[in-house]
Amino acid sequence: MNRFHSILVLMLMLCAVTTSAQKYVGGDISLLTKYEDQGAQYEDVNGNAISDLLPWLKQQGWNTIRVRLMVNPANTDDPKSVIQDLDYVKALGKRIKDAGLMLMLDFHYSDTWADPGKQWTPAEWASLSDDQLYEKIYDYTSNCLEQMNTAGATPDLIQTGNEISYGMLWGTETAVGNNQTNRCYTNSAAANWNRFITLLKQAGKACREKCPQAKIIIHSERTPKPNVLIDFFDRMKNADLDYDIIGLSYYPYFHGQLSVLGTALTQLEQKDYGKQIQVVESGYPSKWAVQGTTYDYSATYPYSANGQKQLTADLIALLKQHPQVNGLSWWYAEANAKGCTGDLNTGWYNAGLFDNETGRALPALYELKNFAGSDTGLNGVTTDQPDAGQQTWYTLDGRRVDGKPTAQGIFISNHQKILIK
Repeated sequence: MNRFHSILVLMLMLCAVTTSAQKYVGGDISLLTKYEDQGAQYEDVNGNAISDLLPWLKQQGWNTIRVRLMVNPANTDDPKSVIQDLDYVKALGKRIKDAGLMLMLDFHYSDTWADPGKQWTPAEWASLSDDQLYEKIYDYTSNCLEQMNTAGATPDLIQTGNEISYGMLWGTETAVGNNQTNRCYTNSAAANWNRFITLLKQAGKACREKCPQAKIIIHSERTPKPNVLIDFFDRMKNADLDYDIIGLSYYPYFHGQLSVLGTALTQLEQKDYGKQIQVVESGYPSKWAVQGTTYDYSATYPYSANGQKQLTADLIALLKQHPQVNGLSWWYAEANAKGCTGDLNTGWYNAGLFDNETGRALPALYELKNFAGSDTGLNGVTTDQPDAGQQTWYTLDGRRVDGKPTAQGIFISNHQKILIK
C-alpha cells in the first residue's frame, strides 16, 4: 500500500470513529409525570403549545433523559418531589424509550434524596448486616433492572448511586446522626472503603448481568476539590471496580467558576483512568439566585434568560476542549409552574429550562444540542508538527497516550486532530 493509500485509509478511519463516537446530552426530568398530572403547560420559545414533551425534546437535539429511582418514597419527608418508585420509573422510562431517547437510570439506594450529606439506608433494609446488605443491593438492583427490561424501559446508562463521594447506605438517619459510621473520607478507616466498594461491585454485577449493553456511571460532586476526586477514583482503580464513566456534578452557584470544572477535568484526564467523563448534573438560574447559593456568578452571567444561555454556551465550549468528556445533563430541566394546580405550582426553582410564569422554553434548552453537534471543538486534521512531542496526546476515543504516539494513526493534541504517518 503506497503512502497516498495509507493516508486515505487513515482518513476514512477518522470518519468512521468520529461518526460512531457517542455524545449524550439532555436532562433530568424525574418529575415530568407529576407536572403533567398537575396541568403544567409547556410551550416552545415562541409560545406554541407542546403536547408531548419527550418527542419535542428529541427534536431539539436531546438524546438522553435522566430519571432518579428511590427504594420506597412512601418513607420520605419530601412527598412533593420524592415520588419515583419503581412503577413510576418503569412507566416514565418506557415513554422515554418509545420516544427514541436514551435512558440514564439514577439509583439513589435510599427512600429519599441521596447526596453527599444524605446517604441513608432504606427503612426496610435498616436491620441488615453488611453481608446481608451486599446481597440486598445485588438483588434489588437486579430485580429493578429485570422489571425495567420487561416494561420496555431498558436503561442505556446506569448510575450505581447518586453523588456518592463519601459512600452510601450509611444506616438510618436516626441511628447514625452525625456519627461517621460507614462514611468514607480521605482519611477514613479502610473498612469503610472496603464496605463501600463491595456494595458498588455488587450493584455493578447486577447491571452487567441484566443490562450488559448499558454503561455504568460512578458519580461524585467533589468538582471543586480535585484532590478528593483523585483520591476517590484512585481507590476505585486500585479496587479494580468495573465501571465505564466518571460522573460529575457541576453547579456554578455552588462550585464556582467554569475554570474550577476545567481544572477537575484536566486532572482526571491526566490520571488516565481509561474512563469517559460526563457532567450528569448541572444548571443555572434564569431569574434569581438559587436558594443556598455560595458563589455569585451573576456579574459574568446575569440571572436572566440570556445569562443562563451564555453560561450554557460557555460550559459546552469548555467541555469540548476535553476529549474524554462525552455527556452533559441539565438537572430539574422540567421545572414549570405554569398551569400547575397542585404542590408544584410555587415556581421556587428558576434554574430549570422553562419559564415558571409563561411555561415557555428558555434559550438555554436549545443551546444544549450544540454539545452533541457535529462541531467537536477540534480543528481539522493536520500532519505531525515538529514540536508536537512536547504536547499531551489522546486517542480519538479520549484515552491519554504516554508520550508522543509511535504508531500510525490520527490522534488528538492541543485540540487538533494530528495524523501520525
